[in-house]
Amino acid sequence: MTSDTSELIFRPAGPDDVAALVELVESAYRGDASRVGWTTEADLLDGQRTDAEGVAAAIAAPAGVVLLAERDGELLACCQLEHRGETAYFGMFSVRPNRQGGGLGRAVLTRAEAVARERWGVTGLEMTVIVQREDLIAWYERRGYRRTGEFSPFPYGDERFGVPRRPDLRFEKLIKGI
Repeated sequence: MTSDTSELIFRPAGPDDVAALVELVESAYRGDASRVGWTTEADLLDGQRTDAEGVAAAIAAPAGVVLLAERDGELLACCQLEHRGETAYFGMFSVRPNRQGGGLGRAVLTRAEAVARERWGVTGLEMTVIVQREDLIAWYERRGYRRTGEFSPFPYGDERFGVPRRPDLRFEKLIKGI
């Protein structure tokens, strides 16, 4: 049996990748299609997860990179890295729902850590995760990330980030030394 991570090609995203990235991110987090995988936020949020303007800005950011994982020309996963001094921020992490659970996400996270270390010489990777996503937080903890107890509010009223289905959403910062 071939590993789900064999022959992965990693490359930085460019402007021509915006539409495909928006579709990938939306498929991993929103709507019924996202329920095929385990990273869905469909029970927490309706509406969009991202938009073309946000993705284009992430791609164009001088202190960042959007990393794509492809196999045979098919976009399978992505993440965003942003240099923030001694650490880098990890976000927009998405894996096609029908490809989740086979090690692809782990491979992307490992590559992201290496890219951040090599590109910027950072000593840590940080991220924010919705605290209600205990399964996802546990997945990150198994990969060495730790909860910091630092919380930030969910941007209620800003539909660019989704339409909340509950009133208690907030983010927790996770960090790992790399």
